[in-house]
Amino acid sequence: MLVTSRSFEEYEAFFGLAPGDLAGTVLDCSAGASGFAATANARGGRVTAVDPAYRQAAEPLGAAAEAALVEGEAILAEHADRYLWSWYGGLERHHEIRRAALVEFLADLRRHPEAYVAGGLPDLPFEDGAFDLALCSHLLFTWSNVLDEAWHEAALLELLRVAREARVFPLVAQGAGDAVPFLPSLVDRLRGLGHRVEVVDVPYEFQRGARRMLVARRSA
Repeated sequence: MLVTSRSFEEYEAFFGLAPGDLAGTVLDCSAGASGFAATANARGGRVTAVDPAYRQAAEPLGAAAEAALVEGEAILAEHADRYLWSWYGGLERHHEIRRAALVEFLADLRRHPEAYVAGGLPDLPFEDGAFDLALCSHLLFTWSNVLDEAWHEAALLELLRVAREARVFPLVAQGAGDAVPFLPSLVDRLRGLGHRVEVVDVPYEFQRGARRMLVARRSA
């Protein structure tokens, strides 16, 4: 998986975040080199970022994120017809946002290493109910060509173990943005376990058709 860098403002749009959504404890999983935790915590938030990549030191982690910027732009070029630019305004602005997020992440990682925990789905190193909200950007469903349906179910149940609510964006595969064939059956199984699950529109569309997030709330 790529160690990607995304900004606080992108997260706001991905997940339709309102100020009250960040009032409690928040988990960013898997956070990669995103600047979300850095910005949120600087504003008084209580965000913990988790990612397997945090087992690396800051220097190789930064190099991996730099490589991901290049690889990500190659994916954009390969599937140019599958992307809309209204939110970013163009490739140059997209690049500026992602690079600024990476710089912010690396600075915060050095200042506040306690906010960045090594770990990954579907086995997170946190106690039951440790968070009010878990956000998962561009992992579940994005990599559905690599991670199968059973993995996704285990990952969603793990997010609901550690958080009262989980939000996942986007709900299409990376690159061409194909629909994920097992998404409806997975939603049905979660509902069958008593969890409240819905698919909600968000104020962001970059991949064509990727304008919805999954919101799951843990059963009582």
